[in-house]
Amino acid sequence: MSWVAVVPVKGNPGAKSRLADLPERAALADAFALDTVAALVAASNVERVFVVTGDTRLAPLLAHLGAVIVAESRAPVDSLNAAIGQGVAAAREACPHANVAVFTGDLPALLVSDVESALAHGMAHERSMVADAEGTGTTTLLALAGVEFQPQFGPGSRAAHEAAGHIQLNIPASASIRRDVDTPADLEVAGSLGLGRFTRALVGAAVV
Repeated sequence: MSWVAVVPVKGNPGAKSRLADLPERAALADAFALDTVAALVAASNVERVFVVTGDTRLAPLLAHLGAVIVAESRAPVDSLNAAIGQGVAAAREACPHANVAVFTGDLPALLVSDVESALAHGMAHERSMVADAEGTGTTTLLALAGVEFQPQFGPGSRAAHEAAGHIQLNIPASASIRRDVDTPADLEVAGSLGLGRFTRALVGAAVV
């Protein structure tokens, strides 16, 4: 069975505030999203990728990669999870028989093979998840077709998602799918794994 992927993309100026010390922070946030979506579009078991964003400048670039753009409706509280809910609703309306996986948009080293492997493992559980490398957050939230679930991304999301019945998949901490980037140190680790082409172009330029 195939999967649909949902990716929330905040866009600038609010994206990746913890990278504020880097002069290219805004461009890096865009590049992270582009590399994440590019890997998902290329995965053989992903039928379609839905990106929820209110960034009208970034949206065409993501669409050019093959993503379906869902215009974000601004919510006054918990806008991230509200946006994810929009994306999941759009994905299930368009592809009602597909499984759903929510990915954070900050996985610049994401490998197609890691996406395909995680989704294959996710077939064994109605609800599952991939924790971040630190073990407290969530990079990927999965649910089989027709299974209801409530995204709870944010601080302590791993515990919240596990309490809601999502099984932690046995994915090595070194895997690219667990390496989200919030800080300069995270970016260094992602760089050691191999960055996607959009982020690599920026980081390479900065080094030069």
